[in-house]
Amino acid sequence: MSRHVCLYCRTSTDRQGSGLESQERALRDYCKLKGEDNYLVFKDEGVSGTKESRPALNEMMALVRSGEVKVVLVFSFSRFARSTKHLVEALDLFQSMGVEFVSISEQIDTSSSIGKAVYTIISAISALERDLISERVVAGLVNAKAKGKELGRPITRRSKLIQALHEKGYSYREIAELAGCSPSTAHREIMGSKKQKS
Repeated sequence: MSRHVCLYCRTSTDRQGSGLESQERALRDYCKLKGEDNYLVFKDEGVSGTKESRPALNEMMALVRSGEVKVVLVFSFSRFARSTKHLVEALDLFQSMGVEFVSISEQIDTSSSIGKAVYTIISAISALERDLISERVVAGLVNAKAKGKELGRPITRRSKLIQALHEKGYSYREIAELAGCSPSTAHREIMGSKKQKS
């Protein structure tokens, strides 16, 4: 089965039609320079970069997951990814599927040593962002509790909060109060996580 080079273009509004054309022209010129003519073009016109669901992008990523793609070529990171997290998740998928990623504006090619180094840096920045968010959540909850505010039961990701509080050295009773659960629930979450890691 032959594998394709996929060209992805996106504009935020319908009035940016010329922007879509210029992106596509730049990507086609890049392929011509590399002597590559087996490529598919995917275009999302008038689609915000913050949207999780983009028809053309979804179609392209489905091809990636099916193993039919060898290279994903974009004009810039901002035309492709909606966040650092999204970019890292996509790069992780590409790496697992043996797909190279090229952004011509940033001059990044993950098949090169510099490109691989940039990928490592982006992954590290994403991990740092997650850690900082976790620390802010814990600090905010502790501060709110100290002011006597009723925290209630967290709606989502309670297990991660319990783990974060445990790593900060809080007792099961303190964790239970901050996470809005019983001490036995906190204990069960922590023990379950230790079993998964062992």
